[in-house]
Amino acid sequence: MKRALLTLSLMAAAPMLLGMSDPKTETVHVVKEGESLNGIANRAGLDKSIIAIANGLQEPYSVQKGQKLQIPRQRSHTVKSGEALSRIAERYNVPQSNIAIANGIDKPYRLRAGQKLIIPAVIKTPVRIASRNIAPRTPYFKRPHDGKVLRAWPRHDGIDFAVNTGDMVRASSGGTVSVVNTSSTRFGRVVMIDHAGGYQSVYGHLSKVTVKEGEYVKSGERIGLAGDAGGATRPELHFQIRKDGKKIDPAPKLPAR
Repeated sequence: MKRALLTLSLMAAAPMLLGMSDPKTETVHVVKEGESLNGIANRAGLDKSIIAIANGLQEPYSVQKGQKLQIPRQRSHTVKSGEALSRIAERYNVPQSNIAIANGIDKPYRLRAGQKLIIPAVIKTPVRIASRNIAPRTPYFKRPHDGKVLRAWPRHDGIDFAVNTGDMVRASSGGTVSVVNTSSTRFGRVVMIDHAGGYQSVYGHLSKVTVKEGEYVKSGERIGLAGDAGGATRPELHFQIRKDGKKIDPAPKLPAR
């Protein structure tokens, strides 16, 4: 029994004895030869998509030797009397909407003294390889629907696809759902996804939204069902790509038909 316990102790201490870093406790991990993101995530006790989005990685999530990966760590905060969520968000440099989503708090974000809040990790630093900074890669975008193009740039502020009500609408690229608006006058039900490199994608006129704010979605994953909500005169999908909040022509970012 003692021998077995000693063996387990040595196995647990092996990374430190060998001079290796341990993703389970570190906040920055330097990728070693032969390591994969999946293996690093398993050892860190996190989903690989969480590490991927924190570092601006896109599928298939390849990593390189010497690359420095931020390992998001969740923090907590005990609310003091009179504290507002906005001040707490400012203190931790995390959007108050992210904290609200993580703790199931609805507007107007009322808190009570002694309440324990989860402070989700938000990392916006660039990916580092060795000692050289590189900007996050431009996301690879897919078509969110295979329908015929009805309207396109530059006469339109995006692309409108012909759809049938109830068709699946897919995430054009992997990212985090930042906006779910079910009452837009022009576009009806709208979903916005944040991607690496300051890119966003927008999907409008949905008959149903199947994702929530703060949820991470993979490229090609369903985010809603097509419809004619808002100002649409027929079933269609309005699709935009934005860079740093500015609308750009989506066509050059999408694969040719």
